[in-house]
Amino acid sequence: MNRGAQAVVMVFFGGAILRATMDDVYLRYVKQGLRPFLIAAGVLLVAAAVMALLHEFRDQRRTSAQPDDDGHGHHHSGSAAGWLLLLPTLALLFVAPPALGADTAARAGSALTNSRQEADDGSRGDYSPFPPLPPDDPVKLTLLDYGSRAVYGEGKTLRDRQIQLTGFIAPGPDGQPLLARIILSCCAADGIPVKIGLRGDVPRVSTDTWVQATGQWIPETAIDPVNGSDIPYIRLDTWQKIAPPKDPYE
Repeated sequence: MNRGAQAVVMVFFGGAILRATMDDVYLRYVKQGLRPFLIAAGVLLVAAAVMALLHEFRDQRRTSAQPDDDGHGHHHSGSAAGWLLLLPTLALLFVAPPALGADTAARAGSALTNSRQEADDGSRGDYSPFPPLPPDDPVKLTLLDYGSRAVYGEGKTLRDRQIQLTGFIAPGPDGQPLLARIILSCCAADGIPVKIGLRGDVPRVSTDTWVQATGQWIPETAIDPVNGSDIPYIRLDTWQKIAPPKDPYE
């Protein structure tokens, strides 16, 4: 692959990155705060590719065209394998992979690790390491906040409160549906799920269906068979299907 072809590949890569940042597709792969860095990276790739193309055209004008021949009638050309680099770029442009969902939640262990020891060390008596919830019900919480309060705080701040959670349906360790959402530290490669078990009016819908559910904390946990973490439960009173949010991660 010659320098001009390399520049074309760089243009496609930079364009794919910029394309992903324009319609929130990038939120399937990285956290929202990384958008400025993605835009900067895409612009730099496109600019570098344009400069490389200009240099290539200038060099071609300066030198006379010479056949790339070894004297035996064999024409030399760059390896075509380099063009395979365009395949993931074209996939991102035209067939963007979906966000992490129920399959990841089933294969990865819950984020609430070492919960029993931390709960024993930090949640004695009436003490809770978490601040009180706002006074109005239902209280909207992330799955991580609910799970942390339920496990590490032993549910002290959740008692007798109506809680609203948003997530997708995933298979649970007992074969029953659970509510899940993926947490990102940086990008989809480090995504780990938070899993909340369901009781009461449990949604009987297909996996990866997004729901908004309201219910109350109950003192019940299960063990995640993947990594031994606790899975806290909630008793649902109502739920409804919703469209997948623009940012599917917590």
